[in-house]
Amino acid sequence: MSEPTSLPVAVSAHWLRAHRDRVIVVDTRWYLDGRSGHEAYLGGHLPGAVFADVDTDLSAPASREGGRHPLPSPETFAASLGALGIGDDTAVVAYDDAAGSVAARLVWMLRALGGSAAILDGGIQAWGGELEEGTIVPEPVHRTPLPWPQDRIADTETVRAQSGDPNRLLLDARAYGRYTGEEPAPVDARPGHVPGARSAAWQNNLDENGLLAAPEVLRAWFAALGTDTAITTTAYCGSGVTACHTLLALEHAGYGHTRLYPGSWSRWGGDDSLPVETGSPDHGPQQD
Repeated sequence: MSEPTSLPVAVSAHWLRAHRDRVIVVDTRWYLDGRSGHEAYLGGHLPGAVFADVDTDLSAPASREGGRHPLPSPETFAASLGALGIGDDTAVVAYDDAAGSVAARLVWMLRALGGSAAILDGGIQAWGGELEEGTIVPEPVHRTPLPWPQDRIADTETVRAQSGDPNRLLLDARAYGRYTGEEPAPVDARPGHVPGARSAAWQNNLDENGLLAAPEVLRAWFAALGTDTAITTTAYCGSGVTACHTLLALEHAGYGHTRLYPGSWSRWGGDDSLPVETGSPDHGPQQD
């Protein structure tokens, strides 16, 4: 890779085949049900792809204050990237087998730091070519630690202070049932959502083929949620992973001033001192 490659938020498998020598491909498969993403990688991955672990490479250790997947320190993240062969000017294409909802975490992190990164649209299922088994051991490179830009991140205190402010839109990227509390997940300490948040399940970012929807479609979807009039739009999910897909979709639609709440519901719902809302705002929400 002789020079940086500027990427959109998503690239097709056709594009990747034509530009494979210009990017590092990263497998980010991870499963909420406890299955091993690394085992899936070993069983078959895109040729030359390295593996990034959501729990260790893309997150700091879980904690009450940070949630299940806090952002790693700049130094730790830079070290993880360098070990994967990702330097300061390396372009990255990340993929998973979940329509980009996991790969979006790495892509958002890199783009937030000014890097060039994209999800593989459609994931490993869209590749259609031969897969490679076993581990790829990359040549380590230097990666300069960069601080997380504070205008791209919202902490719990900020989310609480701005809760309910229509100019500070808060989007919940989890499935609608988890948002309302009707389908609580075993990993959630409490059912429901942050008071004032709008339901924006990340699956709505996709078209009928499971690819990232067209910018005009996404813009209409987000405008209906209030993004056009908001000063900032903050996304959260269970632990700050799939919310990144919504942030990439917002960028794809042309929106700026977006932020991630890294702690997400694992941080908010796990703190009994913070209020919780259940149900839908259109059907009589309840608050405790």
